[in-house]
Amino acid sequence: MYGDGEALKTQEVFTMKEGLKIATIGGGSSYTPELIEGFIKRYDELKVSEIWLVDIEEGLEKLNIVGNLARRMIKRAGLPIEVHLTLDRKAALIDADFVLTQFRVGLLDARVKDEKIPLKYGVIGQETNGPGGLFKGLRTIPVILDICREMEELCPDAWLINFTNPAGMVTEAVLRYSNIEKVVGLCNVPIGMEMAVAKLLDVDHSRVRIDFAGLNHMVYGLDVYLDGVSVKDRVIKMVTELEDNSFVKNIQGFGWEPEFLRALNALPCPYHNYYYKTREMYEKIKEEAETVGTRGEVVKKIEKELFEIYKDPELDVKPPQLEKRGGAYYSDAAVRLISSIYNDKRDIQPVNTRNNGAIASIPDDSAVEISCVITKDGPKPLAIGDLPVPVRGLVQQIKSFERVAAEAAVTGDRELAILALTINPLVASDTLAKQIVDEMLEAHKRYLPQFFKAEHPVNG
Repeated sequence: MYGDGEALKTQEVFTMKEGLKIATIGGGSSYTPELIEGFIKRYDELKVSEIWLVDIEEGLEKLNIVGNLARRMIKRAGLPIEVHLTLDRKAALIDADFVLTQFRVGLLDARVKDEKIPLKYGVIGQETNGPGGLFKGLRTIPVILDICREMEELCPDAWLINFTNPAGMVTEAVLRYSNIEKVVGLCNVPIGMEMAVAKLLDVDHSRVRIDFAGLNHMVYGLDVYLDGVSVKDRVIKMVTELEDNSFVKNIQGFGWEPEFLRALNALPCPYHNYYYKTREMYEKIKEEAETVGTRGEVVKKIEKELFEIYKDPELDVKPPQLEKRGGAYYSDAAVRLISSIYNDKRDIQPVNTRNNGAIASIPDDSAVEISCVITKDGPKPLAIGDLPVPVRGLVQQIKSFERVAAEAAVTGDRELAILALTINPLVASDTLAKQIVDEMLEAHKRYLPQFFKAEHPVNG
């Protein structure tokens, strides 16, 4: 079924193919205008001829709204890019050059549950950390692996660029449980940190580079360079003076204790607030849930407003209100990455990729988030040796969590899900972990069939 009423003419479409074909799974996302803007800006270096936006039946209305906005943006730019809207994932994947994944299994309602249920147990509810991260991974990984199997058949040479959270756990699962080697996980947090540091230093972003290493939402800036010269000490001093240490819209941080940050001697990412300020973050999230609503509920309101704006037939640019959504710099990060792979630019970007010995204390075959040289053959991680002692343990702990969680997602093993959550430092009790897992399994039952196979035996 096609949102724009077009009929698929496979032969006609693909035998005449010129330029790049981009398939975006979760095309009805409010982020999509960011992506379209990115392709427009970089058209000179990235000749895209087709953009396929794919969604599911429940997302059809949003797909049509955002798809029509995408067409208006491209028309305004005067570019020969066809935008296809479809519910047929396989049609979108045929001969694709790049497959982008940016979907949310269970939509925002699932996120709200991820946030609310843990709070009852005195545990932080957040979509990529602790129970929220676990259950988003459990819902997402089977779908991602289905997409990987379809890619093997329909576009075996395509690159999978995953923006779906939890990006580290998802990349881990693809590397471990699929045959897709050409996969890169992407997050806007590192580029957001670079932009924020550039603002602190009052310089253009192009002059700043941070050496990143760690995991997704658990990444550290190990050094900061301005025009190739280290300014880490200066930046750390400046960050200690900030009242809000966060660099992204969806996390309001607190000021770091100067003694802690100086001793750490690295830049934490915004998500470290959940681990280094657990008590403060829990109290803040709990209060917000009881007053303005959880972040998921706030985002639902923002999205409703955004889609009303997107409906405007006169709108043909990305609206500034999108930056409130928390996905700022997505287009910069995603399209920059695609362009660097396609053009073999060999620039340095932080991405989620196979470790391959870059970080000594993480298994070679595991996913890490690290600064890489981006080549036509994919990211080449910059070897750092080992992580500094103060950050090494927490990173290893979260990697254990990701590994066990990914296995639970694939096997549907409840005990592994409980183990994963108990490993996570945000849940300080195996009893609590069991209670949370059981309640959240039931709450998300529709999207977790692998855990309920016994209730639905396969005939024959």
